[in-house]
Amino acid sequence: MKLFCAPGTLSLLPHIVFLEAGLAFTVVRIDEHTKAIEGGGDYRTVNPLGYVPALLLDDGTVLTEGAAIVQYIADQVPDKKLAPPNGTIERAKLQAWLNFLSSEMHKGGFGPIFHKGISEQSKEVFRDRLRARYAHLDRHLADHEYLMGEDFTVADANAFAITNWAPRVDFDLSPYPNVLAHHARIGCRPAVQAAMAADGPIPGPDP
Repeated sequence: MKLFCAPGTLSLLPHIVFLEAGLAFTVVRIDEHTKAIEGGGDYRTVNPLGYVPALLLDDGTVLTEGAAIVQYIADQVPDKKLAPPNGTIERAKLQAWLNFLSSEMHKGGFGPIFHKGISEQSKEVFRDRLRARYAHLDRHLADHEYLMGEDFTVADANAFAITNWAPRVDFDLSPYPNVLAHHARIGCRPAVQAAMAADGPIPGPDP
């Protein structure tokens, strides 16, 4: 399996989950600006929209979208309990968190703030949205060690990867002590540290 990645993007999420799962995979780096694949090629032949992550399976199937990719990885190693079993209410709750993180935090919050063409006044609108979402997350984490309760899941890796962007857009996390504690807890995991080290230096633009 080949995982297409770019430093500072959401591709950190499946990278972490792959390492947590202990599955064999190859990292293929791309340039977020030119869409050039390391070693040659145009990434848009893999994902026409040009954003990461994407997962190329051994049979040639391409899977895009971080939430889908990490659930696929988790289902390959059910004994690791990175995601609850399919068809259970717990799996639906996991998917709810993944959807929340993708739509409300990533695309509906951090994403627009990265764009240089948006005014500072407009960016503050999205920071306000993030404040409301992080307040919700902080209340939940007051009574839960992890998003799903007592066990680490792919949702925690997702929250970690997205929250990593806060300093890059001047978003203050200090009002959310439970979020900060969760972020530190996830950041101590060997798989997370290894994925971040492999990710390398973060450029500037769009995650």
